[in-house]
Amino acid sequence: MDIDQGNRIDQDKLEQLQVGMTRRQVEFLLGKPAIDSPFHADQAHYIYYFFDGGGKTSEQKTMTLTYDNDVLVDISGAL
Repeated sequence: MDIDQGNRIDQDKLEQLQVGMTRRQVEFLLGKPAIDSPFHADQAHYIYYFFDGGGKTSEQKTMTLTYDNDVLVDISGAL
Protein backbone atom coordinates (compact mmCIF):
# COMPACT_ATOMS: atom_id res chain seq x y z
CA MET A 1 0.00 0.00 0.00
CA ASP A 2 1.31 3.46 -0.90
CA ILE A 3 1.51 6.04 1.90
CA ASP A 4 1.36 9.72 0.96
CA GLN A 5 1.57 12.24 3.84
CA GLY A 6 2.28 15.89 4.50
CA ASN A 7 2.21 18.88 2.21
CA ARG A 8 1.82 17.68 -1.37
CA ILE A 9 2.22 20.84 -3.44
CA ASP A 10 2.09 21.17 -7.23
CA GLN A 11 5.24 22.38 -8.99
CA ASP A 12 3.43 25.35 -10.57
CA LYS A 13 2.52 26.64 -7.10
CA LEU A 14 6.11 26.24 -5.89
CA GLU A 15 7.31 28.25 -8.87
CA GLN A 16 5.05 31.14 -7.78
CA LEU A 17 6.62 31.22 -4.30
CA GLN A 18 8.86 34.28 -3.92
CA VAL A 19 10.82 36.05 -1.22
CA GLY A 20 8.91 39.19 -0.23
CA MET A 21 5.48 37.52 -0.07
CA THR A 22 3.50 37.89 3.13
CA ARG A 23 2.78 34.86 5.33
CA ARG A 24 -0.88 35.15 4.36
CA GLN A 25 -0.04 35.07 0.64
CA VAL A 26 2.21 32.03 1.13
CA GLU A 27 -0.45 30.12 3.08
CA PHE A 28 -3.06 30.99 0.45
CA LEU A 29 -0.75 29.58 -2.22
CA LEU A 30 0.67 26.51 -0.42
CA GLY A 31 -1.76 25.87 2.43
CA LYS A 32 -0.92 25.62 6.12
CA PRO A 33 2.54 24.24 6.96
CA ALA A 34 2.91 20.79 8.50
CA ILE A 35 4.86 22.29 11.41
CA ASP A 36 4.14 25.80 12.64
CA SER A 37 5.72 26.06 16.09
CA PRO A 38 4.84 28.86 18.51
CA PHE A 39 8.44 28.60 19.79
CA HIS A 40 9.79 29.46 16.31
CA ALA A 41 7.13 31.85 15.03
CA ASP A 42 9.47 33.10 12.31
CA GLN A 43 9.65 29.68 10.59
CA ALA A 44 7.20 27.40 8.82
CA HIS A 45 8.06 23.83 7.83
CA TYR A 46 6.47 22.09 4.85
CA ILE A 47 7.10 18.34 4.78
CA TYR A 48 6.19 15.69 2.22
CA TYR A 49 6.62 11.95 2.72
CA PHE A 50 5.87 9.16 0.25
CA PHE A 51 6.29 5.42 0.74
CA ASP A 52 5.85 3.20 -2.30
CA GLY A 53 4.46 0.00 -0.86
CA GLY A 54 5.00 -1.94 -4.07
CA GLY A 55 8.58 -0.89 -4.65
CA LYS A 56 9.49 -0.60 -0.96
CA THR A 57 11.09 2.81 -1.50
CA SER A 58 10.46 6.00 0.39
CA GLU A 59 10.98 9.68 -0.26
CA GLN A 60 10.97 12.59 2.17
CA LYS A 61 11.28 16.26 1.23
CA THR A 62 11.31 19.30 3.50
CA MET A 63 11.16 23.02 2.91
CA THR A 64 11.65 25.65 5.61
CA LEU A 65 10.35 29.17 5.13
CA THR A 66 11.72 31.97 7.30
CA TYR A 67 9.77 35.16 7.93
CA ASP A 68 10.66 38.57 9.31
CA ASN A 69 7.62 40.61 10.41
CA ASP A 70 5.39 38.15 8.46
CA VAL A 71 7.31 38.74 5.21
CA LEU A 72 9.08 35.77 3.59
CA VAL A 73 12.86 36.34 3.68
CA ASP A 74 14.34 32.87 3.06
CA ILE A 75 13.41 29.56 1.42
CA SER A 76 15.55 26.51 2.18
CA GLY A 77 15.02 22.97 0.99
CA ALA A 78 12.63 21.86 -1.73
CA LEU A 79 9.41 19.92 -2.07
